[in-house]
Amino acid sequence: MKIAVIGAGIIGVTTAYELACDGHEVTVLERRGAAAEEASFATAGIVAPSYVSPWATPAVPGKAMQGLFSRFAPVKLGLPLSTQELAWLWKWYRACKPQKYSLNRANLQRLALYSRERLHHITANLKLDYERSEGMMVLLRTERDSQLIQPGLQVLREAGVAFKELDPLETRKIELALNPDTEFFGSVHLPEDEVANCRQFALMLKSQAQRLGVKFCFNRTVTRIVPARKVTLAVAGEATARTFDAVVLCAGMDSARLLALLGLPIPLAAVHGYSITSVIREPLNAPRSAVIDEHYKVSIARMGHRVRVAGIAELGGSPDQKRASSLQTLYKVLHDWFAGAANISGGVQEWKGTRAVLPDGPPVLGPSGVNGLWLNLGHGASGWALSCGSARALADQISGKTPHLDVSGFGVERLRA
Repeated sequence: MKIAVIGAGIIGVTTAYELACDGHEVTVLERRGAAAEEASFATAGIVAPSYVSPWATPAVPGKAMQGLFSRFAPVKLGLPLSTQELAWLWKWYRACKPQKYSLNRANLQRLALYSRERLHHITANLKLDYERSEGMMVLLRTERDSQLIQPGLQVLREAGVAFKELDPLETRKIELALNPDTEFFGSVHLPEDEVANCRQFALMLKSQAQRLGVKFCFNRTVTRIVPARKVTLAVAGEATARTFDAVVLCAGMDSARLLALLGLPIPLAAVHGYSITSVIREPLNAPRSAVIDEHYKVSIARMGHRVRVAGIAELGGSPDQKRASSLQTLYKVLHDWFAGAANISGGVQEWKGTRAVLPDGPPVLGPSGVNGLWLNLGHGASGWALSCGSARALADQISGKTPHLDVSGFGVERLRA
């Protein structure tokens, strides 16, 4: 089939690659000038099925309220909120119920485990060499942090995920560079999780997709999708519309605009995240792989010769304006755990990215309900961890195959219930 993929972030690139592997003629349309320039640009890099979780958790409403008053809160609200954002918050609040959260988390972890397997397959098969390291540590500042994480650990036990709860001494034997002046309760070590450079992988896979015949058209903004026996795309600046047998929408928040024109009001919210990236000043003071501060929901990861610190979930506000307190939280957490590791006196890359988040957490993978239009969107902050599995599962559906992944729980129909 002749298929268009709208969006060239990590989701769009992996989708295009998988479709090309199945023999389809694929064209990718991207509004930016290169691949992975928006939400995939400076992500945390964490590939951790054990840690993938919906934003809609029973504990988050309280954290969101604290964010109104706390300088270093992991969840922040940019007031005033729009009518659409308030409507999304209501749907999100309903999804925070324990039973719904447990189901959504199980679905996400199933997809994340499959996605990691697919990532490793692609990496080995194509012999891709990108920045990555194995192992992840969840750092627990207080006994309360340890208590709050126990339900999640029970989910991991039931899923057969390898982990070990450690005391501070055992933790420091694995992450030797942890700041000796920072006291903490303990940690959870996840040896099978990893950290890897999302954008680097996306650019490498883009090149592999091009070798398979995929055409990447940059600086192309799709203005309208017109479904019929064939699907027609109107592109800004092009006099003639483009026609395809099928279209896959992977355009992040821009997906909401295109779907609204079709009368498909999918509830996507823009949730902003931050990262800072700096060259390692002293390797002995830097993390071996990746750690996550459970209290502040901030990750610190080693990426080759650099350290990347990422976190914060910010609903509302402008995507172009960085909130000083959000960046200060990242600097604080880095200093707490790895003081002196990074050269922060100059050359620090401060980044704010916008993730398209669905109220219940899991992405939408599959048919839209409109002829010829398929959806692979709404991955939120877990796009990198879910990308390869999502792409393969969607490509299987488009080709009429039964996916290796059980795709129940990822259909668009759940959002209309």
